[in-house]
Amino acid sequence: MSFMNKSSTAQIQPTHSKAPMVMRELPSMPALLGKAAFKSGSYQIGDALPRLSTQVNDLLINAQHLAAYKKLCGFAAEGHLPATYLHMLAFPLFLQILTQQDFPIQAMGQVHLRNQISVLKSFDIRQPLSMTAAVGGSELTSRGLEWDIDVTAAVDGEIMWASNSTFLHRCKTEVKQKPRSVISSEGQPQHWAVGADIGRRYARISGDYNPIHLSDITAKLFGFKQAIAHGMWSKARCLAALEEQLPEAGYSVDVNFHRPLFLPSDVLFFTKQLVGKKRFSLYNQQGDQAHLDGLIA
Repeated sequence: MSFMNKSSTAQIQPTHSKAPMVMRELPSMPALLGKAAFKSGSYQIGDALPRLSTQVNDLLINAQHLAAYKKLCGFAAEGHLPATYLHMLAFPLFLQILTQQDFPIQAMGQVHLRNQISVLKSFDIRQPLSMTAAVGGSELTSRGLEWDIDVTAAVDGEIMWASNSTFLHRCKTEVKQKPRSVISSEGQPQHWAVGADIGRRYARISGDYNPIHLSDITAKLFGFKQAIAHGMWSKARCLAALEEQLPEAGYSVDVNFHRPLFLPSDVLFFTKQLVGKKRFSLYNQQGDQAHLDGLIA
């Protein structure tokens, strides 16, 4: 995360790192979701987050699961490993951290603000992976505490892929609000229709059965008027539309999430080629509200 000026943020120094919790396999999602539903928080303004981490070794990619993910998100069946796939695969490692008693923030209700993925090197997807998720930096902003989770995937001890996600824990602070950057759409858009069931379909593949994604009834229990799409599905869908323009490795994809994508919805996908970079964005049907904007470099 890039730190902003002190008038708009207040950086918090982390506590010392702890040895990672090493698991033989990815933890059970149903069990973790049950714990997450009842996990409360004890965070106090200014508290440092513990540097908790989880790790799984000798993880094998399931070819059928990968194929189902590609189909749902719009990737070609015979294409490269999608940049977003390993992020989804590591979700149980995230949740394992959030459900620990010494992690002071409740698991439910965190807002995904940003995600950066770096595809560093290509590898044979039949090779076993070592994946690690760890709590990263944090800072107070006018909206609350912004905090990071960093994930890496390694083959034979060499990091092939990395991700950084920034979440918002809403709380009152005395940090001044900074002006927000203006997001603009340019070019001739593609029109997509996003079905009402995309949240449930993505949940079946990802294991992320957060109620806000499943139905209007369950979403309303958490303050949303309708079910909303998973942010990482939206990012993956954008990358799938640009798949033919992406190399196998050696690039990064940064995304800022802005407004929820209510289901069902019609959306507009914009792209613009820059010098050595490509900018993209996803808007509502009217083109006046951005759901996300991203940059590939």
